[in-house]
Amino acid sequence: MSKTYRLGALGFAHMHINHLLDEFAKLPNVEWVACADNTPAVPSTTLKPSGRLMNLKRAQEVIGIPKVYEDYEEMLEQEEFDIIVFCPENAKHGEVAEAIAKAGVHMVTEKPMSASLSDALRMVRACKKHDVELMVNWPTTWSPAARKVKDLIEAGTIGDVWEVKWRNGASMGPLSYSTGDQAWLPEEKGEEWWHQAAPGGGALLDYCCYGACLSRWYIGEPAVAATALKANFTSHYGDADDNAIIAVRYPEAFTLLEATWTTWHTGVPTGPIVYGTRGTLVVTSRDKDGERVPVVEVYTTRGYGAEPDKVVEGDPLPEGRATLAEEFIYHLETGEPLHPTLEMMQNLQVMAILDAGIRSAASGELELVNDANWCIG
Repeated sequence: MSKTYRLGALGFAHMHINHLLDEFAKLPNVEWVACADNTPAVPSTTLKPSGRLMNLKRAQEVIGIPKVYEDYEEMLEQEEFDIIVFCPENAKHGEVAEAIAKAGVHMVTEKPMSASLSDALRMVRACKKHDVELMVNWPTTWSPAARKVKDLIEAGTIGDVWEVKWRNGASMGPLSYSTGDQAWLPEEKGEEWWHQAAPGGGALLDYCCYGACLSRWYIGEPAVAATALKANFTSHYGDADDNAIIAVRYPEAFTLLEATWTTWHTGVPTGPIVYGTRGTLVVTSRDKDGERVPVVEVYTTRGYGAEPDKVVEGDPLPEGRATLAEEFIYHLETGEPLHPTLEMMQNLQVMAILDAGIRSAASGELELVNDANWCIG
């Protein structure tokens, strides 16, 4: 790493921006330049943890970003950047990515790629037009166990994959983790985009996206169609869904993607779980030296045995590519492809699955997963 990279941040709606900035801040060749939030549809009023106001404050006080602009377009005009990390509301990804690309800056965002296939296509067109790179980060990419599943599939351990199941772990929603006087009140949650449908809030985009990403990678071919349900069961302070299910048809496989913001405890491994013609793989965790370690349970004996035939830990992540920040800069410096789950065109196909699910939940019909490639231009 010989070059020093000038970094900025744009949009503080998604609390995962804190982790993204933390990872880049660990690198010795990063210079922070400036940051700006985009204008929310409904202004935030609280500085509680994970809210956009606190996320912006943390970028200044913890990360040490020296300048804050009120207008991100002015920031892009006034400053020079090599990389911008952007985390506005899901529905703002398209317009923000277009502005960053127009400025000739490489960019990193957090999952999902956007709130719709049309916005994802805007992002791809902008990046191609202005010859810049886009990485979509997924926390699951950095799980050695999730990567090991792909290795076991490719080794033929369970034969041909015919179903992938994903269900997120226990979650009461993205703003449910603070306690005491920092706990979010219902009316405060309702002011945040997470619980608003129009900006791309809701459990479907928040959690079904993980399963769409992993299943597309594991199965290795584009999906065909999807049918979905979503509902707001208990989060009535907002109009976004707090539970969703998408069933996806691949040419030779199914996937079942479940998202929930209303589960106290699951009681069983959440997976992903991969079913093959000769066995099953289950991602879970086990105790090792007093810690919970992610593992893959391998079942290849027919029947109802309680114990797996084998338990496998993931391999260490590649040196120099073990974090999202290292991976992106390695890609920029070497031209080596990003991990498949992070790559722009792969994420376009992931977004096509989610888009079909959103349309199906609205129409009540099976919806085709559109082939995004024909209309990139």
